[in-house]
Amino acid sequence: MSANLAALLYLVAGVLFILTLRGLSNPETSRQGNLFGMVGMALAVGVTLFLLGGRGALGFGTISLIVMGVVIGGGVGAVIAQRIAMTAMPQLVAAFHSLVGMAAVLVAAAAYLAPAAFGILGADGAIHGLSRVEMSLGAAIGAITFSGSVIAFLKLNGNMSGAPILLPQRHLINLGVGGAIILLIVLFSIAHGVAGGFFFWTLVLLSFAIGFLLIIPIGGADMPVVVSMLNSYSGWAAAALGFTLENTALIITGALVGSSGAILSYIMCKGMNRSFISVILGGFGGETTAAAEGPQGTVKRGSAEDAAFVMKNASKVIIVPGYGMAVAQAQHALKEMADMLKREGVDVKYAIHPVAGRMPGHMNVLLAEAQVPYDEVFELEDINSEFSTADVAFVIGANDVTNPAAEDDPSSPIYGMPVLKVWNSGTVMFVKRSLGSGYAGVENPLFFRDNTMMLLMDAKKMVEEIVKAM
Repeated sequence: MSANLAALLYLVAGVLFILTLRGLSNPETSRQGNLFGMVGMALAVGVTLFLLGGRGALGFGTISLIVMGVVIGGGVGAVIAQRIAMTAMPQLVAAFHSLVGMAAVLVAAAAYLAPAAFGILGADGAIHGLSRVEMSLGAAIGAITFSGSVIAFLKLNGNMSGAPILLPQRHLINLGVGGAIILLIVLFSIAHGVAGGFFFWTLVLLSFAIGFLLIIPIGGADMPVVVSMLNSYSGWAAAALGFTLENTALIITGALVGSSGAILSYIMCKGMNRSFISVILGGFGGETTAAAEGPQGTVKRGSAEDAAFVMKNASKVIIVPGYGMAVAQAQHALKEMADMLKREGVDVKYAIHPVAGRMPGHMNVLLAEAQVPYDEVFELEDINSEFSTADVAFVIGANDVTNPAAEDDPSSPIYGMPVLKVWNSGTVMFVKRSLGSGYAGVENPLFFRDNTMMLLMDAKKMVEEIVKAM
């Protein structure tokens, strides 16, 4: 295969990846988008193998290693995909990001230890200066992605407290470590011999360290943005890999993932009234998470029979799903309830907050799994004005994103964050296990409003009880 044909096929793969992102932006085209991605990846891998064969680099030993890697990695991936619960998808994504980061570190290390195999040696027998920059950037971004993703996984999986761990002078420490990493990149780019090795390995160790330091102070409630940002980091790590390996497809793919992840993180930051810069610098959310205070009043408790009666006699019901629905796996029962309401002539819609759940699009995926029609699902900006015309807002586990303190309490940690204005509806039905605060640790005064009916029970059990009552 000629170099020109390979470049053309890599370009085709890049176009397919762009079409993948476009397809995944809409639930109705997401299957087609996935298909484009699979074809693009198969094409990119195939071209790479053909190029290796043309260079005589595909001996029996190399082929054996490739086959072993595909079998082991594909087997593990298939088992995980079959067993993983939808509620555990955020931590799975974080784990995948960590693998991309570690791959970047290992490729950079391999390039440093065996530069001749990568074709990056100059006439003087030293690694090209530009290659040193690419290797050091790939190793640094990859190490940050790996260690940061490990912390995110532990927080999301419950192996580590979701509360922020605030180190003294953490911003000063992060600034110092970050400055040292930049200095080491410069020194490694111009150094030779033993000194170069010292700079490279020190750079890798400090990058692992700052990944931990950046994510540890972040509260669990802010994890959706963190997962999105780590996705962006993994993309830039992959792009750096592409430069080291001189692989056009990897550069294109990494740049697409990196830029789209950064744009998504920015959109989510706007959705949470956060600073995009604070995500990159770490400590995001650490200052804004507050412990819940004591009860602010009395609540009006309702039963499944009460909820069934009110909703059957409503003309419009807006359902607001949250992480509580995901944990209880209540999406299928919720779909059954909604279908019963529609048969009664009730107009049913779903309202999704950009950061509901634990990762971007978490609620959309769960509703799609339950085969909720796409045209019934609306984002915050499209449906917020409709709550005033709804008879019932049925909130199922979406605590922080429906908190009115975000609009009327300047002292609240979430003040200024765009939320779903469910309190404007005739009746708010709030399905929750207890009156405890949400994941952000902030009490919700909505519980104590006159038009709120608290349905205190496991979300799935409550919805199933409502269905029986109907």
